[in-house]
Amino acid sequence: MFMYGSSFRLLLPVCSLLLLVVPAWASTADQTAIEKIKQRGVLLWGCDAEGGAPMAFPDPKDPSRLIGFEVDIVETIAKRLGVRAQLVQTAWESLIPALERGDYDMAMNGIEILPEREKRVLFSRPYYSYTLQLVVRKDEDRIRSIHDLPGKKVGTLAGAVAHDMLTKIGGVDIRSYSAAWPYEDLALGRLDAVFLDTPIAVYYGKPDPRLKYVGPPEGGGFYGIAIRKADAELKQVVDSVIDTLLRTGELKRIYEKWGLWDEAQTRLIAQAVSPDVGQQFRTASADAPLYSFLPLLLRGAGITIMLSVVSMALATALGLLLAVTRFYSPPVIGGIATAYVEVYRGTPLLIQLFIIYYGLPNIGIALSPLAAAIIGLGMNYAAYEAEVYRAGIEAVPPGQVEAALSLGMSRSLTFQTIIFPQAFRISLPAVTNDFIALFKDSSIVSVIAMVELTKTYAILAATTLRYFELGLVVAVLYFGMSYPLSILARRIEWRMRRGK
Repeated sequence: MFMYGSSFRLLLPVCSLLLLVVPAWASTADQTAIEKIKQRGVLLWGCDAEGGAPMAFPDPKDPSRLIGFEVDIVETIAKRLGVRAQLVQTAWESLIPALERGDYDMAMNGIEILPEREKRVLFSRPYYSYTLQLVVRKDEDRIRSIHDLPGKKVGTLAGAVAHDMLTKIGGVDIRSYSAAWPYEDLALGRLDAVFLDTPIAVYYGKPDPRLKYVGPPEGGGFYGIAIRKADAELKQVVDSVIDTLLRTGELKRIYEKWGLWDEAQTRLIAQAVSPDVGQQFRTASADAPLYSFLPLLLRGAGITIMLSVVSMALATALGLLLAVTRFYSPPVIGGIATAYVEVYRGTPLLIQLFIIYYGLPNIGIALSPLAAAIIGLGMNYAAYEAEVYRAGIEAVPPGQVEAALSLGMSRSLTFQTIIFPQAFRISLPAVTNDFIALFKDSSIVSVIAMVELTKTYAILAATTLRYFELGLVVAVLYFGMSYPLSILARRIEWRMRRGK
């Protein structure tokens, strides 16, 4: 009885708390989006500020402050609601899934209004009419239009209409970026051309004296503000604000401020978006059977395998060299090897890749994405392999080394025949584990325009919004690449234990 009485007394505070929380939660759930925004005092909007100007980017004079033409528009909407605007940083390809999840009230970041997206979210009245502009280097004479792009390396944004137009042309070596960096790569000779939306081309391509526009603008479509399906009332407010900005000429002043007003913007005043805007450019349909994506995913998997194998070979060789150097070199050289290990283990791989790919050109070293990816992954993992080999070498009983030396064997021969075979067997499980980890870490190289398996998935998912099904396929592919390696490693360990 005492036990039940104690349990009952413990449950009383919990039940009381639930009685207070549940009604409050239910009340909040019943509120409209506008009521929640006003109660919060903040309009949350999803955007990828990493994408850069002129949409939303840090003010060069005050990096803590965001500026851009979309910032100007969203602040006007927030002012109409009597609240302040607050950006929620989100990767561009994840903007709509994060909106559906409820991370923010609306998403605005050059999101094209397309039929497959309209199935998932509401779109506001268009606030910008975009076209696509081809940009090449100043001395480039071979490329005069997008029809000259087959066989050329062309930079664009993943999941955008420009990417699908290039895919539809066929034969184009597409290099996908998540920000406005392709223009710098174009100037450095890593790309033959860049094909992007006019606002980005106006800000990054046109002012660069090393680059030039080629041909007239291509294609066209509209940007809209994405809003959850359940928040139709918020859409009405947003549409009203955009209409007011158009009627009063304020939207034109905003675009003139950023150098974006052109003939295409007159379409905003004349009409709303037709249901099939941009559909002619889509190559990855949201309704396509899942197997139709396999060729692209398998190609990405092949690049992942090649990248991982070559990078691991470099890491293994360099790691062994570092480990031997730390044991058998003079203190100064051994100290340099130790410093290498500590620096690479103590800094993020992402930062190392940025320095290798985007930093080295400042001192005259411009590497291709593949070379930068292999060197970056290989040098990073070499630090970890060095520690694995060091542990393996230290695990060899010192008595064996002393016995070999007493028999007149040289130190190099002792290492080759006594130390290394045993150290390798001891280190093999950890090396195999690192190799499997490298398969997954290879996805990081997508930041330097390498289109491997994860990047291919991101592009297709952003285009079709089929994150779940495609994600399962990609997970199976990664497992299919790494599991045979685990079996092989266990087989090697089994044979080595038996002296084979």
